[in-house]
Amino acid sequence: MGFEKENRECEMKRKTKNDNYIETKKVGIIGIVGNVSLLIIKVIISIISKSQAMLADSINSATDVVSSLMTLIGNKISNEPSDDTHNYGHGKAEYIFSLLISVIAIFLSIKVFSNGIDSLVNGFEFIFSTNLLVVCLVTILTKFAMFIYTNKIYKKTNNILIKANSQDHLNDVFTTISVLIGVIAGYYEIYWLDGIVALIIAIRIFMVSIGIFLDSYDVLMDKSISEEKMQKIVEIVKSFEAIDHIDKITSKTVGKQFLIIVKVSVDGEMTVNESHLIAGKLKAKILEIEEIYDVIVHINPK
Repeated sequence: MGFEKENRECEMKRKTKNDNYIETKKVGIIGIVGNVSLLIIKVIISIISKSQAMLADSINSATDVVSSLMTLIGNKISNEPSDDTHNYGHGKAEYIFSLLISVIAIFLSIKVFSNGIDSLVNGFEFIFSTNLLVVCLVTILTKFAMFIYTNKIYKKTNNILIKANSQDHLNDVFTTISVLIGVIAGYYEIYWLDGIVALIIAIRIFMVSIGIFLDSYDVLMDKSISEEKMQKIVEIVKSFEAIDHIDKITSKTVGKQFLIIVKVSVDGEMTVNESHLIAGKLKAKILEIEEIYDVIVHINPK
């Protein structure tokens, strides 16, 4: 019965992983189609109108295209099974791609900021048109719809790539609202506000990119599991009366999950079978905690 239960659980995990892969793939494809469409429209209108805010929003859409593409690639690689050279799978791939996305976005934000300063200093004026208003409204509606969809999928899959995409779509809604304000101000010939909006967008892109960079960096540098979950592990270990004391508990990242290494001491007179039984039960209990990929229990004699 025990083996049948374990097989059922393994089968459920494989199905869930496959479903998550498919959902993330859909998010990536929809993101690429939507962002490429918006990018083309924004670039054309920004060239015609000479609006620095719309140009900044175009660059923002370009980073969104790259982000969606990286989501597809990262999702595919991270879902590759473990092999002889990657014993714990390829889960960190999504963080490598997230790191690349953030670096690209940081450089783009600097460029956008530079353009905004140039616009303010030299007093660039853009040509107001209803097309600017239409593009802003279409972008806001499209991005909000994409946010609702991706946020729904994130709650279903708990995938960090989808979470990043979802937050990015919501940020884009507020960014384009800022552009819309600049466009309306341009109608009243308050052109300097266009440059200000470009600076605001640049700062927003920079801050979000730094956040993604730090999150990815933490995982790639094997940041330890949260203090809250570590405390849960400690409490579980202490609940075993046969364990005399904890020698050491460490963790390392395996993709978006954690490998836990527990070293404890027991009575030196305890048999190997008895100590292995304790280790097995302890491992099973710790694995019940969310985000735990695997647990290694090392028994030392007291």
